[in-house]
Amino acid sequence: MATSILSAKVLQNETDAIAWVEARVWPQGPVCPHCGGVVRIGKMKGKATRIGLYKCYQCRKQFTVKVGTVFEDSHVPMNLWLQAMYLLCSSKKGISSNQLSRTLGVTLKTAWFMSHRIREAMRVVGMTPMGGEGETVEADETFIGRIEGEKKRRSGWGHKNAVLTLVQRGGGARSFHIEDTSAGQVHSIVRKNVARETALMTDEARHYDDIGRAFASHETVKHSDDEYVRGDVHTNTVEGYYSIFKRGMKGIYQHCSEKHLHRYLAEFDFRYSNRVRLGVDDVERTARAVKGIVGKRLTYRTPHH
Repeated sequence: MATSILSAKVLQNETDAIAWVEARVWPQGPVCPHCGGVVRIGKMKGKATRIGLYKCYQCRKQFTVKVGTVFEDSHVPMNLWLQAMYLLCSSKKGISSNQLSRTLGVTLKTAWFMSHRIREAMRVVGMTPMGGEGETVEADETFIGRIEGEKKRRSGWGHKNAVLTLVQRGGGARSFHIEDTSAGQVHSIVRKNVARETALMTDEARHYDDIGRAFASHETVKHSDDEYVRGDVHTNTVEGYYSIFKRGMKGIYQHCSEKHLHRYLAEFDFRYSNRVRLGVDDVERTARAVKGIVGKRLTYRTPHH
């Protein structure tokens, strides 16, 4: 594993911070974000030249490692970006924008926007199905926050946002903000994200009855009868994930609008799927988040996309 902390030099010096990011985004050398070229690329030099500026002599355009990433057009020094990423990646329940603002010495608005850009970097794209032969995936739902526009309290959980989470035992987690817990909503996500050879574990919710037949096996525990474990049949793993998620959302973030919920889910999924028990320490987790910055441009005007 990597060392337990990032070096002070990288976190305090922008030149070293940019070099650290380049080594992870471009492990084989600079790649032009404009034309995809990897040859005939030169580093621009001179006192007035921006740090980390390159020129591609194929398309004749200039670029830095920030172009085409969540860092593009940001005036925040790269060493502050790395400090923010390290803090968000190493804090088990997250870190509030207020705390980030005080720690980094930036405005609250800047800290809030940095946080959302980092969550976007944490979002995994193009995932293959979880589980497989001999593997177990647990599925469950929870409810968080309040649906926007719901002025009047509806019965049950109708006024809250529904979240479906899939957790592979000894592996990662995937969470989804869903409209409701109807069979149609749940079936579509479970079929797409869990391999057919997997053993599926759920509670007694009836919307799992039909979908369970599509997998190698489907076992349930009946929470309504105070049954939580029956041999290796349980949903304690996904319940443990929700315990961390809710402590973070209620204790650290306190409020989350519906349009940003998917990003907070990506943050908690990322930390869970890259935890110490899986051999990933804080520095490696930060490095993996850095690798996710490419192709995820996010602007002030479209923070909900």
